[in-house]
Amino acid sequence: MEYCTQCRWLLRAAWTAQELLTTFTTDLGEVALVPGTGGVFEVRLDGETLWSRKEQNGFPEIAALKRLVRDRIDPDRDLGHSDRR
Repeated sequence: MEYCTQCRWLLRAAWTAQELLTTFTTDLGEVALVPGTGGVFEVRLDGETLWSRKEQNGFPEIAALKRLVRDRIDPDRDLGHSDRR
């Protein structure tokens, strides 16, 4: 996960990482926080960009991000309340 240090998005990135690690406790080996600049906030999994603040024009809702991660690593997994749209 790359976040903008100029925008001071470390806390947002850390919270997002915590949410993903809490939900996918045995599926994710790690969530790396990569400092960047220029308004970047991107979530990548195995080199594939799952969310880009610039491309999606904003930050992800955590439930939507969890669904994106789930769909990539374990499509049959039930996310409980995060699956409700």
